[in-house]
Amino acid sequence: MKIYGVIMAGGGGTRFWPLSRQTTPKQLLNLSGKDLMVNEAIDRLSKTASKDNIFIVTNEAQVSKMLQATKGRVKRNHILSEPSARNTAACIGYAAMEIVKKYGDGIMVITPSDAYIKNEEEFTRVLGVAVRAAEEKDALVTVGITPTFAATGYGYIKFQKSGEEVLKVLEFKEKPDEQTAKKYVDSGEYVWNSGMFIWKASTILKNFEKYLPNIYSDLVKIGNAMDTSEEFNVIDKIYPKIESISIDYGIMEKSSDVYVVPGKFGWNDVGSFDMLTVLHEADENGNVKIGDQINVDTKNCITYSSGRLVATIGLENIVVIETGDAVLVCDKSKVQDVKKVVEQLKKDRRAELL
Repeated sequence: MKIYGVIMAGGGGTRFWPLSRQTTPKQLLNLSGKDLMVNEAIDRLSKTASKDNIFIVTNEAQVSKMLQATKGRVKRNHILSEPSARNTAACIGYAAMEIVKKYGDGIMVITPSDAYIKNEEEFTRVLGVAVRAAEEKDALVTVGITPTFAATGYGYIKFQKSGEEVLKVLEFKEKPDEQTAKKYVDSGEYVWNSGMFIWKASTILKNFEKYLPNIYSDLVKIGNAMDTSEEFNVIDKIYPKIESISIDYGIMEKSSDVYVVPGKFGWNDVGSFDMLTVLHEADENGNVKIGDQINVDTKNCITYSSGRLVATIGLENIVVIETGDAVLVCDKSKVQDVKKVVEQLKKDRRAELL
């Protein structure tokens, strides 16, 4: 079967403010020093699905910059615009309907736009195993990450041990506390939920019909309008009203026909500024320095300059991010709370900083 790549790139990346903004979110930033995150995702996925068959689903506010950023990598009409953010179920359903209606059924390989993969060769191999499983079993397949520590920031997937590479999923678990996470890791029966999915487009639409009939009904209306003069008017009218729910809650946790392929390829969810330590090598004092820097008596800090000199003295475990119109300073242990600044800016109606 034909293989389609689908990159989910509609997030706001609020934990990367002030670098990430509504029209230039995390996936449109060069955080690694190599290329924009979305372009790195495209290039990785192109080893599994040809670039002619890769789609990006993004927010309409980001479409213009996404088109510019991915020019020459992805076809313009393969960048799908969401009128509003409605979570991953709507995003994936929209892409599945687009594929089935306009290009014919095939295997969808769905990945986020903002993950870091160290071993791309092994990543491609694992995706190949998952693609074969999705085609042969006509089931829902996900890629799990073999845990390297008792993480509390990821969801977990429990699988049935069998000695095979493709394992039956028994249960999805929410983000655990540290003690529970340690039990999961020690048992050898769990993987991290990576947010990567592989299945036939027709199969996931059948699952929408079974488990999320209201969303399926909306997707059918959108599908019926595709390739007509009313396509975008119908999308603009219906999409914002689609139920907002994740594919995990809506379908994966309900289905009894789900498999996972564990992977070890140096995966990291680049979700907050502390993950820059994965993308960049620290100096002898444990500091990650990006841009123009002077660091005196500074240890285990992350400092980012977009243009001006950033000078630090006597700091430890601090994040400093400088942009042209804002400066963020926070303790490393509080990087998950950066989104609270964005929430406050919204309350204060500081749209120019969003």
